[in-house]
Amino acid sequence: MKGIKYISILAMLFTMVMVAEGGAFFGFGQTDSFKVENGKAVFALADVSDGKAHYYSHEVDGKDVKFFLLKSSDGVIRAAFDACDVCYLEKKGYSQAGDFMVCNNCGQRFHSSRINEVEGGCNPSPLNRTIEGGNVVIKVSDIRDGLRYF
Repeated sequence: MKGIKYISILAMLFTMVMVAEGGAFFGFGQTDSFKVENGKAVFALADVSDGKAHYYSHEVDGKDVKFFLLKSSDGVIRAAFDACDVCYLEKKGYSQAGDFMVCNNCGQRFHSSRINEVEGGCNPSPLNRTIEGGNVVIKVSDIRDGLRYF
């Protein structure tokens, strides 16, 4: 009987942690919002400058193209699709562990300062972005290019 109580408590704690984390590890976490203006997705720089990965989704041809933004430890705003060239078929994306993005399918870890610098393999697939004033700007056409992953 004690074993069942122990397992029940562990299951409850696991559920609470997953709800608190938004379920992002399994790819069904809450996404942040942004606005689209003149063919550009616009994100307030202040909203993505906390060192945490911020996940977004944009509908293209009836499919959600998922991506994330984060400010890496070297102070650069990074952007990548929530997919890679290897594991994208599993549709599990990445989760953040400190200064690393971790593939939720194979477990490989990628230092945040390498996002947008290294591509191919299981690296998060780069997404072009620019800084314009107090905003991060991504062309909607560049987001559309990620449709193949989703």
